[in-house]
Amino acid sequence: MPTSNEPIPICVAEPTTFWPWLPWADFSRLAEKEAVLVVVPIAGFADWGLGRPLDAEETVLMPVLAEAVRRRSDKVRLLVVPPLRFVAGPGPRTAFAVDAPTAIAFINEVCASVKAAGFNRIVLFNASPWNEEVIDAAARDLRIERSLQMFCVNLSALGLDFRADRAKSRAHLQALLTSLLGREPDTASLPTANNALPAEAPPAAAVPDGTIILAEAATHLASLLEEIAARPPLARGGALIPMMMP
Repeated sequence: MPTSNEPIPICVAEPTTFWPWLPWADFSRLAEKEAVLVVVPIAGFADWGLGRPLDAEETVLMPVLAEAVRRRSDKVRLLVVPPLRFVAGPGPRTAFAVDAPTAIAFINEVCASVKAAGFNRIVLFNASPWNEEVIDAAARDLRIERSLQMFCVNLSALGLDFRADRAKSRAHLQALLTSLLGREPDTASLPTANNALPAEAPPAAAVPDGTIILAEAATHLASLLEEIAARPPLARGGALIPMMMP
């Protein structure tokens, strides 16, 4: 039985900006909600041939986001919602996945709740290679149907890509996971043949420490969030002007 009364965190997050950890009174006092970015993290469950647990995507995604929040400029006002975990996963080694239309509908419902709370600017921050096109589609639908100002950022754009066939350095991803989990990969579960680490991966001696990799990715993300925050709000409250036929 647990000996502590402290709550167990539902995920890794920066506490002052994590929506579930804030009292509702904080939202009632929040000024200029239209300027606040709401980050919606997205991570699936999959075996990416790294000898890691199925939640490796979230294991990387949330610490990178939390550190980016700490490193962001004072100009960036944001909130982070809990990660969406039950998303698209057509690959053979995925788990708890839904089809793409269901994943898009799920994202739509969450973002609709965000809008109902008074926020209009949303960043979909995704770790899953299977969901990169999904978040693009969801963002387009939300822009049209709900007049939300949508932005998409993929973890792969920060140099941390789970797909072996396109990743520039899976060794960096391994080093970061070792640092975050505090243990080496399970070599007994490492696949052979098609899903093995790329042959061109640099030797371990050339890979930076996991803390450095985390800092670099977080700094990159923080700069992207600053660029997004600097974008002007949508004109006319996001309402689209229908095209007139000549």
